[in-house]
Amino acid sequence: QVQLVESGGGLVQAGGSLRLSCAASGRTFSSYAMGWFRRAPGKERIFVARISRSGSNTYYTDSVKGRFTISRDNIKNTVYLQMNSLKPEDTAVYYCAASSGAGVQITTGNYDYWGQGTQVTVSS
Repeated sequence: QVQLVESGGGLVQAGGSLRLSCAASGRTFSSYAMGWFRRAPGKERIFVARISRSGSNTYYTDSVKGRFTISRDNIKNTVYLQMNSLKPEDTAVYYCAASSGAGVQITTGNYDYWGQGTQVTVSS
């Protein structure tokens, strides 16, 4: 069992930055690939970024490439999402998730555990 708790969301102006954190419970954090998803108002939850167990491989959806960076600290049991050059269309609830499976893992079905989400609002 893994429990995930996100933090770091908030209100920011367009062009600004935020850093999301996701703290995981348990001693098996490094055995999970981790992902970030988001759900904009009235829309489905979609993939944002993913990081491998060791942190050596990352993958992003096209709309955030070059602006967002996913990273992890397996000592602190935490995964991060650094978000720069934020746009109003980045406004959403952001969720972190843990996957015990293999592959790129870009769909919600690939993930076993989810956090409660943190709101990010980007004003124009």
